[in-house]
Amino acid sequence: MESSKLPASCHITPTISNEQFIPDHIFMYIVTGAITIYDGNKEYHIQSGDYGFAKRNHLAKYIKQPSVNGPFTAISIFFNQDFLRSFSKEYNYTANNVLSKEAVIKLPAHPLLNAYIQSLTPYLPLTGNEYDHFISLKKKEIILLLLKINPDFKNILFDFGDPGKIDLESFMNQNYRFNVSMKHFSYLTGRSLTTFKRDFEKIFNTSPGRWLLEKRLQEARFLIEKKGEKPSDVYLEVGFEDLSHFSYAFKKRYGISPNQLKRTYQ
Repeated sequence: MESSKLPASCHITPTISNEQFIPDHIFMYIVTGAITIYDGNKEYHIQSGDYGFAKRNHLAKYIKQPSVNGPFTAISIFFNQDFLRSFSKEYNYTANNVLSKEAVIKLPAHPLLNAYIQSLTPYLPLTGNEYDHFISLKKKEIILLLLKINPDFKNILFDFGDPGKIDLESFMNQNYRFNVSMKHFSYLTGRSLTTFKRDFEKIFNTSPGRWLLEKRLQEARFLIEKKGEKPSDVYLEVGFEDLSHFSYAFKKRYGISPNQLKRTYQ
């Protein structure tokens, strides 16, 4: 598919958050470069010319990789639950089965998808209500195309259930490296925020915030001291959002900065 006339990275409501959580389904087309997505269990690699679909209610870290000739660019279309409920009612689609629980589905190339991406180009420069009206129609169009290509997609798009209650201890020990709010940690374990905090303290004998900080700092020290990784790489890997906050918390906990520790073991 020819991509030279396509726009640069475009997020059709909303923009991608820094939080490592997928709250809404996302259809994506990679224009140039590649992206690697990790959900805690598996890595998914999507490159230039590929289509993918990221499913809501999954943890995800992603690394964007530029192409040889330029930056990473992509088109991402988000589908919130209100939009999908309205579509479900209008077109009489419902989910009747549970499909794979994988976070990302790599979609095969298809002439209908190719034509759809090309057709988006004229609408992206529009603004205001005109933009909103056309994009709403284009979002409906891509849903219909996905259902045409694979009818089982209804079991992903129109499953409006929330996560069920799961083993909190196992989940947190597996996923503490993800930069996610307490609200989303509680939601993904099938609990209200109040119940999550209460259950957490019963299991770990400390608050979620203190436990997460300690676990992340321990992991960071291991990666710097034993694996020789750079602090500037480690802080994101273990769930910190800001390098200066990571350095401050690390020095307060261990009495030495991450960079000093790194130099000690060089």
